[in-house]
Amino acid sequence: MAIRSQFGEKLNELHQELLTMGMMVEEAVYKAVKSLLDKDVVLAKSVIDGDKAINDAEIGIEKTCFSLIALQQPVGSDLRRIATTLKVATDLERMADHAVSFAKTTISLKDETYAKPLIDIPKMGELVQKIVRDSLSAYIKMDHEAAAEIAKQDDVIDEYFNKVFSDLIELMGNDKNLIHQGSHLLLAAQYLERIGDYATNICEWIVYMSVGKMVELN
Repeated sequence: MAIRSQFGEKLNELHQELLTMGMMVEEAVYKAVKSLLDKDVVLAKSVIDGDKAINDAEIGIEKTCFSLIALQQPVGSDLRRIATTLKVATDLERMADHAVSFAKTTISLKDETYAKPLIDIPKMGELVQKIVRDSLSAYIKMDHEAAAEIAKQDDVIDEYFNKVFSDLIELMGNDKNLIHQGSHLLLAAQYLERIGDYATNICEWIVYMSVGKMVELN
């Protein structure tokens, strides 16, 4: 019983480590989007500099997971929880990489005046932050029904991306001098779209952790 109790405590600690990593990723996305909106190069660089801490968090989670598997030899639902944690940590790390790429867009456009106010990309960023935050909440609660609902929001993110794509293609088509700016903004939107995809992946892993089978949610 004592061994089982200790294992449960370790799992709870592991979940807290993942939650902390997730909050770091959410903050990185927020800062990246705000840096573009405000043309804040210092903020953009803080996203880039902060990526190492997120990478270190992923490595720490991996070590804990492998240690639990080696020492406790979990099976069934316990093994699924650990496997899910590994996968979610990987997806979070990839999200952070996209946030870094987004921040680099801010730096690339620092000397340019935007052809028109940024509206849809910030809205897209807010929704991406929300889906990341909500997916982590569903993970902690092991709520696969909530995860399935959260994943549906990725369709709205895709709609935002399609609108941004169409607007920027039209903008660049009308003024070739805006190709540099437009292409970088298009990449920024694509980074957000990919973060939304990874959040959907997390939701799928939550379903796997809860019911023991993989379900494609989007």
